[in-house]
Amino acid sequence: MSTTILDLPDQEFILPGTRACAGCGLPIAYRFILKALGPKTIMTHGASCLTVLHGIYPKTPVAINVVNNTFAGTAASAAGLVAGLKATGREDYTVLAMAGDGGTFDMGIQGLSGAAERQTDFIYVCYDNEAYMNTGVQRSSATPTGAITTTTPVVPKEQPKKDFIRIMEAHHPAYLASSCSSYPADIYEKLLKAKPIKGTRFIHLVAPCPAGWGFPTKDTVKIGRLAVETGVVVLFEVEDGVFRLTGKSLNMAKSGRKRPVEEYLKLQGRFKMMSAEQSADFQRQTDRLWEQYLKRAGF
Repeated sequence: MSTTILDLPDQEFILPGTRACAGCGLPIAYRFILKALGPKTIMTHGASCLTVLHGIYPKTPVAINVVNNTFAGTAASAAGLVAGLKATGREDYTVLAMAGDGGTFDMGIQGLSGAAERQTDFIYVCYDNEAYMNTGVQRSSATPTGAITTTTPVVPKEQPKKDFIRIMEAHHPAYLASSCSSYPADIYEKLLKAKPIKGTRFIHLVAPCPAGWGFPTKDTVKIGRLAVETGVVVLFEVEDGVFRLTGKSLNMAKSGRKRPVEEYLKLQGRFKMMSAEQSADFQRQTDRLWEQYLKRAGF
């Protein structure tokens, strides 16, 4: 599938004027997620930047049914919605769960792991901006090596980012994919594919954050594309146990061209205290993971 702008539904589910920060990568992705899933969608989310985007009751710019839940309760809330819809004969609705990296990698992993092991029938999207952005840019287990946050202000984070998508793959979900807000057509195609599949579907979405990452608001799409072009983020999907590279990552694998990670790191204020040794190690980690993905994809 190769989606173009002409293939997209005209109906919009996010109206102009959200409360998200200028340049936020999340609304870009969310717009195309909802275009793929359509009006018969019930979304649940924990305390996060997405809560801010949805606005203050009783007004919201989002034209679907939405449930607010606790920081760690997104997967449990989604499981409850699935059960309720089944009990009332409304299984024609899609349940969408969305949470940030803090609410997924850290606080929400217990409920998500349990739901995925039971193959509960919902789509879970983790939008990953690599820190607790909504509460002040605190370090999470998704924060990469060498980044500074408000809880790592002097010594940059020393530990590598948790490889959460592999943790989720170990649960054998019905569908698994990675994505980035700078590639909306890739997002749309993956949500469209995930929609009719039964069981737990997990999508990891990288959403660049100007405020937390330290770059101009006009550069959100550019930063996300650099993340993919350097191999820091790899676009792929796993369906029925079959691994496939997608979109830009597939094109990179075919061409053999990948940009150095320094081009990505140098544009972000959060990496300004990264040492040369950490930068070199970041490149080695990125190369190692890229080679593993190439091997899995048969290149």
